Amino acid sequence: MIRSLLYVPASSERFVAKAAERGADAIVLDLEDAVAPTEKVAARNNLIQTVPAVGKNGAVVFVRINSEPERQRADAEAAVKAGAFGILVTKARDPKALREIGSWLEPLEKGRKPTVLVPMIEDPGAVLDARAIATASPRVFALLTGGEDLATALGGDPTPEVLTVPKLLVHYAAKAAGVLSWGLLRTVADYSDLAAIEKSVREARAHGIDGATCVHPAIIPILNKGFSASAEELDHARRLVEAYDKAHASGLGAVEFEGKMIDEPVAQRARALLKRG
Repeated sequence: MIRSLLYVPASSERFVAKAAERGADAIVLDLEDAVAPTEKVAARNNLIQTVPAVGKNGAVVFVRINSEPERQRADAEAAVKAGAFGILVTKARDPKALREIGSWLEPLEKGRKPTVLVPMIEDPGAVLDARAIATASPRVFALLTGGEDLATALGGDPTPEVLTVPKLLVHYAAKAAGVLSWGLLRTVADYSDLAAIEKSVREARAHGIDGATCVHPAIIPILNKGFSASAEELDHARRLVEAYDKAHASGLGAVEFEGKMIDEPVAQRARALLKRG
């Protein structure tokens, strides 16, 4: 499970030094928007130190790379050489381009597992092509929508009302492809309203979203708790599965459980919850 992913500017020694202590399931070392153009090469060159530093306490480490051709390949190769688990591919649009990135990385991966890719969907065309992007390569691990860039491309504002439909379309594409789906149905840039974020986490989990990114460590506990099953939920799921399995063994396809009728799809959801928990 990756419930929380904390963005950390790869050029900031202060943020990098504290990243491993924040409690996030994953750290995303950012080479893109959070890094000034004059600092991008140095940040890339430092990945060999920063990747193991932010992952020293067990967090999964991703690197968000730049989309410009003059930077993209060098960023991706540096991430692999530094030992990153995965790469966030910004402004992903073309399935062929994702396969090309994989071809760059393969010669560098001898003796280690393939580096996974997380395409970032950040324009209307990519939203509509999200299923093709999700199935472009076996390296695709998850889909993620870049809310700020998408709103800009739409000529709109990054409000929940604007972002909910495209983010859900990307979510459906991820689930159809069998990859993880990350992101709240809102922008990550507005991190001050914790109550609204808690509500958004509950909403995202109800839709089946697996986790979300954040730009401030104060959000990490909210994500970790919100995308985890509580002890009460696990107990309810365990009892539901037991009741259903007993009824099924008796030849029944459905059975009443605590005032509700349960059948196979309900039991499947309960089993999935127990597996995650």
